[in-house]
Amino acid sequence: MNLCILGSTGSIGTKTLEIAKRYPDDIHVSSLVAGRNLELLAKQVRDHKPKVVVLKRKEDRRPLQELIGPGFDGEILAGEEGYEAAVSLPEVDVVVSAISGTAGLYPSYLALMHGKNLALANKESLVMAGKILTELSTKKGSWIRPIDSEHSGVFQAMEGHKREEINRIILTASGGPFRGIPQRELVKVKKEDALRHPNWKMGPKITVDSATLMNKGLEVMEAIWLFGLELSKVEILIHPQSLVHALVEYVDGSILAQVSVPDMSIPIAYALFYPEHKDIVKRGITRSLDLESLNGLTFERPDLSLYPCLKIALDVAKEGRSFPVVLNAANDEAVDAFLEGKIGFVEIPQILLSVLDTHEPQDVEDIEQVLSIESWARAKTQEYIISRGGI
Repeated sequence: MNLCILGSTGSIGTKTLEIAKRYPDDIHVSSLVAGRNLELLAKQVRDHKPKVVVLKRKEDRRPLQELIGPGFDGEILAGEEGYEAAVSLPEVDVVVSAISGTAGLYPSYLALMHGKNLALANKESLVMAGKILTELSTKKGSWIRPIDSEHSGVFQAMEGHKREEINRIILTASGGPFRGIPQRELVKVKKEDALRHPNWKMGPKITVDSATLMNKGLEVMEAIWLFGLELSKVEILIHPQSLVHALVEYVDGSILAQVSVPDMSIPIAYALFYPEHKDIVKRGITRSLDLESLNGLTFERPDLSLYPCLKIALDVAKEGRSFPVVLNAANDEAVDAFLEGKIGFVEIPQILLSVLDTHEPQDVEDIEQVLSIESWARAKTQEYIISRGGI
């Protein structure tokens, strides 16, 4: 297969390239899209020799070329035109969508527009434009497979079963670094505290989302579109050990669970090689889970009073329409502001509610409308942040 990797220098992108390196007879990297980690990107280009490389900023093209050195005869492009060139290469079979946040939506859309299969790590794409993307996938005859560990777990546990046999699916959450701590005690939380995830090594944005549990609310919305389920059939349980990634309960009362070490290489490989389970343990990409070392697995329902962002997300999932678009964009801006030290951790849900309260909901019909609403929500969120003194 020939890959285009959107977000190649992020955690998902680098793990995907590691898998590609270990399976040179199965995977060729045709194009890479990245942000500003030029040194890492240059190494990726030297290792994998893609035909097209895309940067966010035009001014980074020359520095990247110098870092790559002689011998690279591919194109270095920038911006939206570059995204389209990367995903539309005739030889590309699969686009790995791993750009963080709402910025990943338009490239995911472009990939499906060009009839490419989509291995999706960017949950925001389906949260914001689930109807648009799933209908486009059906129209183009391409597939969308999840890279999220929880959705991959559901995907695996559903294999060979009919959707009408499903009673419910359960997505698990670690609870993050502040599990069980009331909001009033989180006033002085700093960036370093929120980024200290107990189990997973991820990018900063998704790590903060895991601390607020917004990540789990977005995953509920993503699951609705991925698996064609009603909201009432998607549940969340706190599972601090992060070993059971998802469970599927069938109408006969049986429950199938997907269990593994917390390593994103496993869902990435399954999305790429489905329906095969490749020998990534033997090839040193990941490790087996030692069941005998487990002291016990625990599950509990999330207390929404401790996770106001999760409550907001679940309320938005019920409302639907354009509210998920606004929530995504507002959360992006609020998390960025927190990471930059402009607002406090407990201000994130307050800002989200302020933006949602000012929004007049619409039925979402096309990608241009989604992008317009997203732009409005970003601007409105920035206004609220400035009004709170977060300049």
